[in-house]
Amino acid sequence: MKKFIAMAFTAVFTMGLLTACGNKAEDTAAGSAAPEENAAETASEEGEAASQDKEETAGRTFTVGFDAEFPPYGYMDENGGYTGFDLELAAEVCARNGWEFVAQPIDWDSKDMELSSGSIDCIWNGFTMQGREDSYTWSVPYVDNSQVFVVPADAGISTQADLAGKVVGVQKDSSALAALETDAAALAITFADLQQYGDYNVAFMDLEQGAIDALAIDIGVANYQISSRGDAFVILEEKLASEQYGIGFKLGNEELKNQVEATLLEMAEDGTFMEIAEKYADFGLTDSVCLGK
Repeated sequence: MKKFIAMAFTAVFTMGLLTACGNKAEDTAAGSAAPEENAAETASEEGEAASQDKEETAGRTFTVGFDAEFPPYGYMDENGGYTGFDLELAAEVCARNGWEFVAQPIDWDSKDMELSSGSIDCIWNGFTMQGREDSYTWSVPYVDNSQVFVVPADAGISTQADLAGKVVGVQKDSSALAALETDAAALAITFADLQQYGDYNVAFMDLEQGAIDALAIDIGVANYQISSRGDAFVILEEKLASEQYGIGFKLGNEELKNQVEATLLEMAEDGTFMEIAEKYADFGLTDSVCLGK
């Protein structure tokens, strides 16, 4: 029963944040409790249910699978530690639930095997929901993202049409690749070649050296990479695709998803979510996030 109450609370809370609308209840029976009393009683029950769930799972290990070459969402800093927007969010979720947080870098091609085997509890790393809706149990979306092309500033490439006959790079199993194989397939066939990379750091090195002419990439990662390279690169104005990021859990793992999601929404409500996003404002995250606004 307490899990049912907690799930109901999560659903109601989610709707409130995403739609910012609601209706006030009306008294329809004589002698019923005042609205303020009903609200206080409901809030007390919801708070108790959430507290009980936290107590039951306190002390567990929460292992997040992420691509360590995907800044600003997850990456290795100059001190050799793992950090990033998504990892900071996950660490705060763990702190509030009394969990031990483990950031587990994974080979992006092996993410499904890692999740199904139980090596990780979720994939939380700029993980696109579109096209994967039925493959995972998803949290609410928390970032609106776009796929773009990055080109050298002096390449004379200003539109997607200018990419005809060019060599374009893209990460394996990425949303940009999925777009180029489906909705933007007509554009992709105009390229001289489409080269796939295991991570974006290597791809940017090839872009710098002229081995490829353009790179299809998430806009947040593009902003991060460009910020460290001065004015050598630009983002084409026309977007390749748009999408949303969510936290992907093993299909059917509703219980863990609900608890993580409830905590994330709590962070959005009290402002912590945006405080973390603001650390990455230079990479456009404050404009892209869709919670906490």
